Amino acid sequence: MNALLLSEYKHLAVTTLPVPVPAPTDILVQVAACGICGSDVHGFDGTSGRRIPPLVMGHEAAGIVAAIGSEVSKFAVGDRVTFDSTVYCGVCAFCRKGEINLCDDRQVVGVSCGDYSRAGAFAEYVAVPERIVYKLPDTLGFAEAAMLEAVSVALHAVAVSKLEGGETALVIGAGMIGLLTLQAARAAGCSRVFVADIDATRLKSANELGADKTLLLSGAELTKEILNLTEGRGVDVVLEAVGRNETIATAIDSVRKGGTVTLIGNITPQVNLPLQKVVSRQIRLQGSCASCGEYPEAMKLMTSGKIRVDTLITAVAPLSDGPSWFDRLHSGEPNLMKIVLDPRIGAR
Repeated sequence: MNALLLSEYKHLAVTTLPVPVPAPTDILVQVAACGICGSDVHGFDGTSGRRIPPLVMGHEAAGIVAAIGSEVSKFAVGDRVTFDSTVYCGVCAFCRKGEINLCDDRQVVGVSCGDYSRAGAFAEYVAVPERIVYKLPDTLGFAEAAMLEAVSVALHAVAVSKLEGGETALVIGAGMIGLLTLQAARAAGCSRVFVADIDATRLKSANELGADKTLLLSGAELTKEILNLTEGRGVDVVLEAVGRNETIATAIDSVRKGGTVTLIGNITPQVNLPLQKVVSRQIRLQGSCASCGEYPEAMKLMTSGKIRVDTLITAVAPLSDGPSWFDRLHSGEPNLMKIVLDPRIGAR
């Protein structure tokens, strides 16, 4: 099969590799769409430390069941499917509690971090465990289905924020996850959702996707405007989708006393914490890791139109164009959002 192989950092090429042989509990998926995630781009240059070459990356995918293992019972050849990026064991204490994203033996499709290496979906075929696979509704196209992983991440961030409805929310960062989090917060019943970024083009997308107000501001200026918009109180919840010192500090300054700051972005491994502000204002800092069973909800919201992804897909391209798209994304070319690779395009 053809696969996009990261043979060394900053070097991707389409290579011929053996078709995976599914284990008894595995499903072999013919990949019809796989999105390039920001974490893949950080893996491409080695900054994340979680894409150690040689590796086939890719974890935001959908396709068709090509073969099933001997113990698979819920799927058949020809089924249209997607799958979670998280491979969980199903038997540890966290899995038994339903907290599959915190599994003690958690692996991620398309990741190699030293502890494990698991081939991903930038290939014609990928094998994944049956327990992480979901059937797709007929109304959901493959390119849109490749966005389910990101939508689930946004839904999980909102879920762990423990919203009751009627909250005023601020989303910091209008990248892919931020724009999906905006829509997830709206679907969860927030009365007002503000979105802040330093990129006007991204804020235009936020406006189109339902933001009550977009703010081309950062730092102290952003906090000042949020206080103006909330009569000096601050928002009930900040959903921080960047993960830098300055954006987290602004999130803490912009939330009300007793409010919640949910941390989604994780660009930097360590940040400085304004401890006295957090303690004296009784702010809840909530981390959000991947997703935890939100795929069915994501499908429902996408098929109903409550969460839109169509406008976020910049291009659907063949696998052979993968190296050039990675170069463009890595260089920071403006106005690129989600690139979806379809290994079937141009395949012999």
